[in-house]
Amino acid sequence: MRLLVSKFNLGDWAARYICDKINKFKPTESKPFVLGLPTGDTPLDMYKQLIKLNQQKILSFKNVVTFNMDEYVGLAEDHPMSYHYYMQNNFFKHIDINPKNINILNGNSTYLEYECKVFEEKIAFYGGINLIVGGVGDDGHIAFNEPSSSLNSITRVKTLNYSTVLANSRFFDNNPDKTPNIALTMGIKTILDSDEVLILAKGINKSIALSNAIEGSVSSMCPITALQLHRNSAIICDEYAAYELKLKTIRYFENLKDDYDALENQLAKMGSTL
Repeated sequence: MRLLVSKFNLGDWAARYICDKINKFKPTESKPFVLGLPTGDTPLDMYKQLIKLNQQKILSFKNVVTFNMDEYVGLAEDHPMSYHYYMQNNFFKHIDINPKNINILNGNSTYLEYECKVFEEKIAFYGGINLIVGGVGDDGHIAFNEPSSSLNSITRVKTLNYSTVLANSRFFDNNPDKTPNIALTMGIKTILDSDEVLILAKGINKSIALSNAIEGSVSSMCPITALQLHRNSAIICDEYAAYELKLKTIRYFENLKDDYDALENQLAKMGSTL
């Protein structure tokens, strides 16, 4: 696992990294780049920057296939809190992606288990996900894989813990009764099967989960720790999310010179700021 405590806006960093990955891949219609995408507050800056790169003709999504990590069950696709709505309004309608290349789980399917099965099969059809970008919850959850989720789980129907429902109720008039308590989500194994995993962590409320991810033991009670099992995973965070880490841990990763460090230096030369 790689850790980078970035000096720059995480959205700018992630967008530039994704741009470099796609352009180096040189995707074609017959060999598209497969990108896993998240929702939430943290990725919003990333999507804004990716839109800019697309509009500036620096990056094209014409030969990119996307798979979103999760979706609520029972919300209409045009509901303001659905992840279909989030992705269309914050990203997809602003770029040159082919609509047929967009894959988001259908939380209104009559057969939810079948929907998850087809989703997994479609990922396999494309040969797997090249790069998946995600966030992490305060309790270490990734996608809707909450504590106690199997590390061998695949895309499935997930009943949400009441603590998650309560936290999400802020988006539903602060009313837990109006808040979905079932979701469809990529499993931990689905995420780990990707060629590369990039996690963004912002803010001090993510600091305990981050310290567990980097310095703790692998445990289903903190799903983010599963990244320790991945051959090519990285967490990019701000200084606040790194608050609980030991100084020697931070110093160790600061001394690594690789593509992540190179991008940090590139942003510095470009004058990107927080």
